[in-house]
Amino acid sequence: MKRLIAGLSAVVLGLTLISAIPGVAASATRDKWDTRVFSNVPYPGTPAYVFVHTNGRVYAGTYDAGITKASRVFEWTKGGTLLRSWTVPGQDLEHSPGIQVANQDARGRLVLLEKSTSAVLTLDLKTGRFKRQATLPDLPLCSTKVTPCSPNSSDAKAIPNYAAWGPDGALYITDYGQAVIWRIPAKGGTPKVWFSSNALDSVLEFGTTGLVYQASSKSFLIAQQTVGNLLANAPSGRLYGLPVSKSGKPGKLTTMWTSRPTELPDGFGIGLSGKIYIAGVGPMNQLVVLSQTGKELERFPKFPLLGDNGSSVPFDGPSNATFLGTRVLVANQSPISGDRAHHVILDVEVGERGVPNYLPKGSILR
Repeated sequence: MKRLIAGLSAVVLGLTLISAIPGVAASATRDKWDTRVFSNVPYPGTPAYVFVHTNGRVYAGTYDAGITKASRVFEWTKGGTLLRSWTVPGQDLEHSPGIQVANQDARGRLVLLEKSTSAVLTLDLKTGRFKRQATLPDLPLCSTKVTPCSPNSSDAKAIPNYAAWGPDGALYITDYGQAVIWRIPAKGGTPKVWFSSNALDSVLEFGTTGLVYQASSKSFLIAQQTVGNLLANAPSGRLYGLPVSKSGKPGKLTTMWTSRPTELPDGFGIGLSGKIYIAGVGPMNQLVVLSQTGKELERFPKFPLLGDNGSSVPFDGPSNATFLGTRVLVANQSPISGDRAHHVILDVEVGERGVPNYLPKGSILR
């Protein structure tokens, strides 16, 4: 009897320890695709990306609420309890202010991308101090024969959208408006065009979004919301692969996956299996699962448009898939419906852990 009691106690203790590990309890008690509300996003809402910090906390900013109010950065526990918020200074409130919590640096500061001023900022979580690290230039069109230039078919200013650290400790940034990828040198400095292509040109200015560096293949994955001419073809998006050479230069851009029309692929996360979970912020309202080579494997929900994920809040412009344990956190941006009741972060069980955010030594801005 004593052995039986001791054995049962060991089992209970083991289950208790397992439940204390982030993500394990969720996978032990939740079915794949089980979806819950992680947290509401306070006014002005419209979250566009969710970032999980190495400190274990979760961050998101209010990107584009269609109002002339300063954006905010929010901090939650990994359980969804709102802890703090900061109001972003220095925005142009007359021109669609918006902030994206895009990454962190090796000092633990958040890397923020500001839409209205084309700025790259950092936020010190200990002091609450914002620092402007760089401003992305407004490039002339390449038709002007001036370099550097934007290969866009129409003129637009720089709109920093996603950021990833590269193998050289430099920060790489997608530009939603100008069909280029920027590079800010390690330890900070002047941003320069690292890659440009008319493959990053877009329909109706739905441009380049998600960016992840894969150390295993020494390449970037890049999401493009639309490609081509609206009169010539339906506005489908792409997932591209772009290798980085030993010299640090971009290699040949290849198309790994083409989305359905109006899907508008945005942010994505990569599982340890190699599967890519990519969100479509367009009206399809689905997460798409791809193999590591870009083959489409499945979609959630199975049927498009309604966003019926089984939770109290449907997908309404899901704009990212960021791993937290065995779940992905998905920001509901609601760009089409504008329903503020849907401005939430959703927690979707996927049954596997994700590849950690790439944060090389020396990934520090000024």
